[in-house]
Amino acid sequence: MLKHAFVIAGTHSGVGKTTLTLALMAHLYERGFRVQPFKVGPDFIDPGLHSLVTGRASRNLDGWMLSRDYNRSLFYLNTLDADVAVVEGVMGLYDGHSGRGEAGSTAEMAKWLNLPVVLVVDARSMARSVAALVSGYLNFDPDVRWAGCILNRVAGDRHFRYLREALETALPNLPILGWIPYREALCLPERHLGLVTAQESPVDEGWIKRASELVSRHIDLDLLLEKSRVEVLPDSRPSCSCQLEAAVDGPVRIAVPMDPAFCFYYQDNLDLLKRFGAEIVFIKPLYGDVIPDDVDAVYMGGGYPELHADKLSGNTGFFNSLKGCVERGAPVYAECGGLMVLSRFIRRLDGTLWPMAGILPFGVRMLPRRRALGYVEVKFLSDCILGPRGSVVRGHEFHYSEICDDNFSGQVNRVYEITLSRSEDNSREGYSLGTVLASYVHLHWGSNPLMAKYFVESAKKAGKPKGSKP
Repeated sequence: MLKHAFVIAGTHSGVGKTTLTLALMAHLYERGFRVQPFKVGPDFIDPGLHSLVTGRASRNLDGWMLSRDYNRSLFYLNTLDADVAVVEGVMGLYDGHSGRGEAGSTAEMAKWLNLPVVLVVDARSMARSVAALVSGYLNFDPDVRWAGCILNRVAGDRHFRYLREALETALPNLPILGWIPYREALCLPERHLGLVTAQESPVDEGWIKRASELVSRHIDLDLLLEKSRVEVLPDSRPSCSCQLEAAVDGPVRIAVPMDPAFCFYYQDNLDLLKRFGAEIVFIKPLYGDVIPDDVDAVYMGGGYPELHADKLSGNTGFFNSLKGCVERGAPVYAECGGLMVLSRFIRRLDGTLWPMAGILPFGVRMLPRRRALGYVEVKFLSDCILGPRGSVVRGHEFHYSEICDDNFSGQVNRVYEITLSRSEDNSREGYSLGTVLASYVHLHWGSNPLMAKYFVESAKKAGKPKGSKP
């Protein structure tokens, strides 16, 4: 039963939230707590790191893509067998969808879940000014509850004493939970989409042990647990959107590539597929796997196929098995990196061109700058493997590549009308070709769970090839 829960928020991006979150999770786990991790926002990488440390699937909470009821139900369902829930925030505490309100922010989520906040402050090169900074965050929204603050990147004991003196004088009721010295050894490497993924991360047993030891020396964990005690479980019984019955009676097998090239999946999407009767078959194309003959559909998530394009290009068996699925009418749904692999080729920044599956009639090229970032709402302009015309679902875009062929418009249908969350501008996307649907948008089916049901039903209708398992 859940006993403690708190949100870790930063004053801004880059203060060390993720590193500190992982360190706290590691130490809690080492002390024998069952730790359930969560991440605010659409990010895929941080949840993967959470799961690596805690041994439990981390969940995305999102105030723009998902409803208040869905977020609360998600939190409730996944903490029933946990001792401690740790929610890592996104960007700065009050940063969200726009500058006019709290939608999509960590503060909004903390209030929805009625959880206290631990504020992480980058105290490097700061002295008494730290009190002014923290005071601003505490007084900005009186409805935010506080568990305390942690000072990161502190020069040493003397520096911490100075900072603590300033905070205790200005904010005597704020618990100061501890401090973390500047340690390069605990830094997490980054690349163009953020931190390195869990599959390639340096977060190994040695890193986890060092992180746990650092927390034990510098953070008052008992005080944090006292300030984050759960007296009464939130009134968040599952909403109807989280109580969904299987869509099919018989077995439906869906292949899901899962390796460093394909690792961006919302856990909820996979769970919704299973809830609607699907069996997930994980494969690793990067290590030579192909799609089994007896699957009914393929769900290809994003990742970093451009970094592994040479190795992927050599797995012609995987490409042939993909083509076999398409030829027999099995639904194939691909997001971002999955779209790239379904294309004719990937052209990297160094000019090298690597052949891909060639199922979609265009190529993809990498760009030195980000091509798209932000929340989107998608409306289906025609029926497709995820739902009927008029269906609406929300998602997120973040990519450094683009389609580089202009002569394919007559070969595929664009079935998405995409509206950016921060403007009224619309665009056409969602490339549909037979039973193939590919897009740069990462959809969160929690915003419309019937998408998962429709996909499972599409897979069931497609059937299996002759001679395969029943």
